[in-house]
Formats: sequence, structure tokens, C-alpha cells
Amino acid sequence: MFTFTPLLGAQSSSSRASQSILELDGGINILVDVGWDDTFDTVDLAELEKHIPTLSLILLTHATPAHIGAFVHCCKTFPLFTQIPIYATSPVIALGRTLLQDLYGSAPLAATFLPQASISEPGASSTASAVGSVGGLRGDAEAAGSTGRILLQPPTTEEIARYFSIIQPLKYSQPHQPVPSPFSPPLNDLTLTAYNAGHTVGGTIWHIQHGMESIVYAVDWNQARESVVAGASWFGGSGASGTEVIEQLRKPTALICSSKGGDKFAPSGGRKKRDDLLLDMIRSSLAKGGTVLIPTDTSARVLELAYALEHAWRDAATGDKEDVLQGAGLYLAGRKVNTTMRLARSMLEWMDENIVREFEAAEGVDATAGQRPGGQGQDKNASKGVGPFTFKHLRTIERQKRLEKLLADQGPKVILASDTSLAWGFSKESLRQVASGPNNLLLLTESFRKEKTEAAVEETPDEMTLGGIIWQWYEERQDGVALEKGSDGELIEQVHSGGRDLTWSDVHRAPLEAGEQLLYQQYLATKRQLEDTSQTRGQENLETAADALDDRSSSTSSEDSESEQQGRALNFSTSLAHANRNKLALSDQDLGINILLRRKNVYDYDVRGKKGRERMFPYVAPRKKGDEYGEFIRPEEYLRAEEREEIDMQQRRSDAQTKLGQKRLWDETVGPSGRRSSGGAVGRKRQQLTRDGQRLDSNAADDLSIASDAEGADVAASSDDEANTQGFEGPAKAVYNKETITINARIAFVDFTGMHDKRSLEMLIPLIQPQKLILVGGLKEETLALATECKKLLAAKPGIDASAPAADASAIVFTPANGELVDASVDTNAWMVKLSNALVRRLNWQHVRNLGVVALTAQLRGPKPAVEDEDGETAGKKMKLLKDEAASTAVAPTSNGSDIKSTDKPDVLPLIDTLPVSLAAGTRSMARPLHVGDLRLADLRKLMQAAGHTAEFRGEGTLLIDKCVAIRKSGTGKIEIEATAQSATNQPALGRGAGSFLAVKKKIYEGLAVVAGS
Repeated sequence: MFTFTPLLGAQSSSSRASQSILELDGGINILVDVGWDDTFDTVDLAELEKHIPTLSLILLTHATPAHIGAFVHCCKTFPLFTQIPIYATSPVIALGRTLLQDLYGSAPLAATFLPQASISEPGASSTASAVGSVGGLRGDAEAAGSTGRILLQPPTTEEIARYFSIIQPLKYSQPHQPVPSPFSPPLNDLTLTAYNAGHTVGGTIWHIQHGMESIVYAVDWNQARESVVAGASWFGGSGASGTEVIEQLRKPTALICSSKGGDKFAPSGGRKKRDDLLLDMIRSSLAKGGTVLIPTDTSARVLELAYALEHAWRDAATGDKEDVLQGAGLYLAGRKVNTTMRLARSMLEWMDENIVREFEAAEGVDATAGQRPGGQGQDKNASKGVGPFTFKHLRTIERQKRLEKLLADQGPKVILASDTSLAWGFSKESLRQVASGPNNLLLLTESFRKEKTEAAVEETPDEMTLGGIIWQWYEERQDGVALEKGSDGELIEQVHSGGRDLTWSDVHRAPLEAGEQLLYQQYLATKRQLEDTSQTRGQENLETAADALDDRSSSTSSEDSESEQQGRALNFSTSLAHANRNKLALSDQDLGINILLRRKNVYDYDVRGKKGRERMFPYVAPRKKGDEYGEFIRPEEYLRAEEREEIDMQQRRSDAQTKLGQKRLWDETVGPSGRRSSGGAVGRKRQQLTRDGQRLDSNAADDLSIASDAEGADVAASSDDEANTQGFEGPAKAVYNKETITINARIAFVDFTGMHDKRSLEMLIPLIQPQKLILVGGLKEETLALATECKKLLAAKPGIDASAPAADASAIVFTPANGELVDASVDTNAWMVKLSNALVRRLNWQHVRNLGVVALTAQLRGPKPAVEDEDGETAGKKMKLLKDEAASTAVAPTSNGSDIKSTDKPDVLPLIDTLPVSLAAGTRSMARPLHVGDLRLADLRKLMQAAGHTAEFRGEGTLLIDKCVAIRKSGTGKIEIEATAQSATNQPALGRGAGSFLAVKKKIYEGLAVVAGS
């Protein structure tokens, strides 16, 4: 059984988020991707929250917001999420960490808001009256002026790094049997295999093998090779080409494929044509002294753009003729770009083969050309900047003030800034300065297509991102198009903006007011009460400043994982809303067994019929705080008496200076001398709080960040920049302000998404030959258009009658919408039959891995009457058995045969029995033996080495045994053995190689089942 349910990204107006649930036989649920769109609306995650208690494992495909944008939010918000095994490739883990660190440092809305139920108290009506539901958040906030909703505390850099550290890395083409989650049924030898998907570094096509189900999950892949990213592994490794898809990905029972670009063809010319068009656009603006702004992502496609532009500047610097690129600057702006490029230099093996060759050539130059004549040391400038990601012309910017200083310069320059949507990051800050110049160019590299429906037409600009509004202007072309001549003589198009005003709602963080702080403290107290009561395993302490002050607070985690309690832990807030939450009291029903601890004079609790934790006396083991190196040491517990007296004196002085009823501000600390200082005066010496509530000074926090992110001093610089930008710490709210700028810059588009198009989809899908095809991840119009084409292409493949009715051909192509369940189980013709006892005794089972195989030669007979079974037992014998059973269970015995017939259901299953002697002799010659199973050359190599033979791989797909026997495996799975003449003999004079051919055949037969008629 296999069912598929898309949660996000299927036939939606915005296809920038991806979430899917795969349910296999036995209750195995697999979540693929945890994407989020630019609105960061928690309503999109409501359906995912319901499935979390049933998930067995999680798979991640790409390091983009559309695939992992909500990963940290789920780890922070849903306690059970971190207990589920998560799998991804190493680049997806590393680049995804930097992506979300940049996201939470730049986008206030990513932290999400306090739950609406927590601020809907009777006493909070006046404060929260201007705040609407999540769906109407922006409009209500704007209508209320500067009043906004209270934001939750965003995860810190260390927390994000810790969440990504629980992901288990996998390599390409290596089968892996995952471990299920604590609340999952057994996986029954489920096997995962990751293959290169292209599009991004480390992007994954997942192959899932479970029983008879062979599922290929391929969303957002690219078959074409690029400068940095290798093509998808449909035909093999990097740069491989052929007419047959590799065996592991061919003929799956279900192919889940994205339909993005299913209704358009890519321009001719390939990668070179695309890169030339990009440079022509840039040169046309730089020649006029303008600035080119290219919005891009933080960690995925930015590698392809940065590599292409860096090498274009290198070629211009070494060229003979003057090039406009020589006098222009090239910059990459983002809060984590240094970390991203440093990670890129460490994962060259995941990139295209040309990158590896370029790196090896650069290393060769460093070893030879970098040496001065006569051995007088190395010349530092001889080979500087020759590596693929050792930039000579590209300058990185991680501070906003430095970016503002750069934008104030009037010289020609090109700026790559995050993010693509222009909704957050340095691209939005850059747009304010670049938009006003008529010679400037806003170069889009990704489309923001919407469904051409009435709902899309009525969408207001306030509900669209800046990227969506500018893309709408580009498609409308209201103010005309400027045509300029490119380097190849063709005309390039740049759309005039015409001085139109662009208005949007800008969001920034602001400190809470007195009434809002009261609501926030009430929310913290309610959440603490919920944590103490629910006692859900894996639920950690609240990571806020108010709760972290209590260092001795213990976690209320439990080691039980009863499935009956999982839904209660997630939906506890619903029942909690009915209690008297103003007094933070819980009803006896909510407390359950905890009433023995929470209520006075209560000594008894009825546990009859209870399950899980309700059966035992409640006990919460205090959790010792520490890390992988041991428990934390509290220095104040080891103070001498004189030191303790000195600290007490200082504390009394500070209390004397603090007036009665006076409170310190959020950013105010008390020094050792009792003097109070604000956050601005303290600067980097302020105390920071970790998730476990342990106080760390600035040096310790920086060291922890460096260890987790490998960023060096960039972490301290970025934290200082954030402090200067926000100006305060602690809880905050989102404030919406209307902003309007005039757009005079031109708008252009070059497709740098690195995604498949209609031609590649129509070519690959028939070669893959899936039994079932599921199209997701695209707009409705392009999904339906691709489905129509695939029905025609798959109907013409071998084994399917092309003249069949359209209804039969459409049964293999599914186009589900969000939340729609699709049954894509493998098509099998299975019948329930009954084997006779005589036939069972003669069966000779052979085991291949976890399967039992046997061949039958028998006859099929109809079901026998109920009064006589297969061994000829009479009704009287059956009645006697029924009487004995009735007497043992104190049930009145049956009296006659009619009662037997009424209580005993007649057997309606057909019977398979042995052949008569007259037919057995004639059918024995018709049964031919056959081999069943699949032999892997890697397993055969281990078997031969264990038997004392030498076995090594030579070439691609060839195993050489004892240097005289070669084994190859064809694309169809056929085993071919080639050997020399003397390898098959058994002469002792030939040494160890003698008999190698027969030994190989023996091991191959042991790995397969040879079945024949019985």
C-alpha cells in the first residue's frame, strides 16, 4: 500500500513551499520537506502538526526556503519533531543552517506571533482588539496604525546549529536502512537511497524501497549540467548521457515529480547562452554608469551566480580589449555569505567535475608555479585566487552599514543580495537606493508566476511580496520595453518602470508596551504550566529571558512514549483554554494523575482502565544540565566563605540603590559594583542566555557560535550588526509601516533557477517508465498541461495499448491538490487461496534475503462444502470439537447439525491441491527452473574476499576475481561472467586462481534462489 498526500505546493497559487506525506504499508509515514513561503504563516503548518505524532522519518531535498524554511520552527515549536529521524545530504545540512540563520536574522515575521488564544483573555481585549486573525494580520495591523502583534523569541544561532546537528547525513548512491521514530511502527527493511537532483549543491532525488513498492521522489531537479551544479543522476554520474535511465531509478511503481515549467520551453543555447545574456544585461547598465541589483538566495543558487560572475570578471581582467567590467565592482551582500562561501570551498566533491578539475589544476599551480627560482621560498602573488571559489574580484558584505556606504557610491557596480523575493534581507535594503536611478537595472533571476484566475487579479499589492509586484510589472510592460544590442548581435529586452510608485508594508521589530509585556509574561507562565503538566518527552525548558533566570529549574521530560499521549501533548492548549487561565489553574480532568501532586489532601486516584502515564504514580526525575562533555559546574557553589561574604555585600549595596517597586529595563544589567548600566553601555559584555538557562558571557557565547558554525570572527561581527540594527533585546512586536518608493530603474529577467523545462520532462518521464505518475510542486495550469502530455507519452510505452480509452490511460497520472490523498499502490493481481495440507508438506522454501520463494505445480479446486473439510472430517467430529470448546468457555453446546451450520461460517476460499498421478508426469517436463533475486556486485566482492579470493573493481561496473574472472552486471540486471581457460580447471599447479570460475558461480547461486516446479 502506498498513499501520497501533498500538504503544500500542489496546484497552489504560490508554489514556493513543499511538504508531502508518504504513507506505506504498516502505518509507515514519511514526511518529505518542511517548506515555508515568504509570508511565514503558521496556518500553513497546521496540517503538518496533526501528522507529527504519526511520522516515522523525515527527508529533506534542497537547502532552499521552499524545502526547509519551516524546519527550525517545527523543532522549536513541536516537542515531538526533534525525536523523528531526519535524513539529508551534507551540503543540504550545512547550507540550510546558514540559510535559516540569515532568515531569522533578517525577517522579523519568521519568529511568528504569540498564539491568538493566549492573548484573547478577558483582560487583554483592549490590547489585542486591533489584532486580527493570522490570515488578516497585515490588514488589521495597518488599520490599527503602529499597533502590531507580539512576536515570539526567534531561535538563536546556537539553537539553529543544534537543530541541524540532529540531521543524519547521507551520501549519494549508498542504500541506507533508517531507524524509525520512537512512536513509529517497524519499518520492515525500508531502504533509502539518495541521488543527485541537480538544481542545488546536494539536492536529492530520493528512492524509497519498501516491499514491492519502489518510489522515486524527484521534485525540483535539473538534468542539464551547470558551472557548479552537476546534472541529475538519471543516466548515472556527473555528465553521464545515454538512452537508458539507471536501473535503480527505472520503472518505479510510483514517480513523484514536480511540474514546474511544464508549460514552457527553455531558450535554445543552453548554459552558455544564459550566461552571455546575463553579462549582456549587466554590461548595458554598467556602460551608463549604473548599478545592477540581482536578488538571489543565500546558499543555493547564489553559488552558480557568484561563480559565473567571478569568472567573467577574471576573463575581462586578462582580456586584450577594454571591457566595461574592468572598472566595475562586484559585491555579494548577505548576513552569512562568508560562511556560505567557506562551506562551498569544502564541498567541491558534491559539485560538477569541472569544478574538481579546476581545483586540482589550481593546487598544481600552487605546488609548482608558486615556488621562486632557486628555492627562495614561495611567491604569495604567483597563484593567488586561482581556485573555483577563491574570489579575486567578488567582495562580500555582511554588515548593513557597509552596504549603505557602498550604495551611496555613484560608481558602476553589480550587487548580489539576498533574498530572491525581496521580502527580507539586503535585497530589500538595496532596492531603496537602486530604484531611483534611471540607469540602474533590477535583474530578476526567478519568476513569480501566479495563477491566471479572478482571485489572482483581485490580490492587492499589500498581500504580495516586492518580488511579486515587480514581476507583475515586468509581465505587464505598461511603460514600454527598451531594446539593446547584445554581444552576439541579438536584441535584449529591458522593461521600463516609468517612474511608478511602489508601496508595500514594511515590518520591523519594536519593544513591547506595558500592557503587552503583561500579556507576554502571562503567556510564559501559561506555557510553563503546560510544560509541567503535560510531561511530554523531549519537551525542553522555555528559552526566554524570564524563564532562564531560574537556573535551578528542572525539565519535565519523561522517558515514556505511549502513542495514546502524543495527541494530548499537541492539543493540550485546547483543553487548557477552558480552564481559569487568569489564575493559571487547571481542572482535575486536565491534571489527571498529577492531581496527587497538585491538590492538597488528595491521596487516591482511580487508575482502572487508564493507559500510559495515568497508570503509575507521577514522578518527574530532575534533569541534570550539561552537554556532551559532562555536567555544568556552578562556580558559586565552590566559593570560600570570605568570597561569599563579599558577594553578599555587593548585592546588598545594589539592593539599597534600587528603589522600592522600581524595575530594571530589559537591556539593563547590574555590575559587580552594584552600578546599573544599559545594553548600549555594556555592549558586547552583556550576558547571554542559552536554551538550557545557563548564563554565558560574550566570549563564551562567541566561542560556542564559532564551534557550531565554523564562522570565526564573523559571528561576533554579525551579532554586533544585529544589535546596532535592532537597538534592543528581549520580547518584541511586529510593527507595520507603509513605505513608498519611486521606481525609475529598468527591469530585466534571466532564468537562473536551474530547473527542468517541458522538453526535459517529456523526454525523461517516458524513459523512467513509471507505473504511476504523481505531479506536484507547480501551478495548476502547468500541472494540468504536463499531465495531458504525459498521458499520451506513457500510453505509447511498451506494455500499454495506445488505442485504449482515455479513462484507462489517465489512471496512471495523478494531479492532487493540497490535502488530497492519492492511492498509488502497486498494481498486483492477488487472490486469497487455501493450500491443502498435502501440498504444504511437499513445499521446499528457499530464502532470498527476507523473502521466501517456492514454485508450485498444483491444481485449483473450488471451495468444499461446510459439512466436510479438506481432510474428510465429518460433521459429527466437528460438532464434538465445538462441544468441547463450548464446555471450556461455559457456553451452551450446539445440539444438531443445523446449529453447526449457523455458527460455523462456510469456507468460500478456493483450494490449491496436489496434482493427480496421471497429470503430474505430463506437467513435470513443462516446469523450467528460474533464478530469483538481485545480486549486488559489492556484496559478491565481500563474499569472495571472505572466502580467501582477491576481488577488486576495475573500470565501471566490472568486478575482477583473482585477476582471471570478470563479472559484469548489465542494465537489465543480467550477470555476465568472463574467465580465462585455465581458471575453470582444477589443476593444483595453477595455484590459488584454480577453480575461481566455479567458486564465483557457486557464490552467485548461493545469493539467488533456483526454483523449479514441485
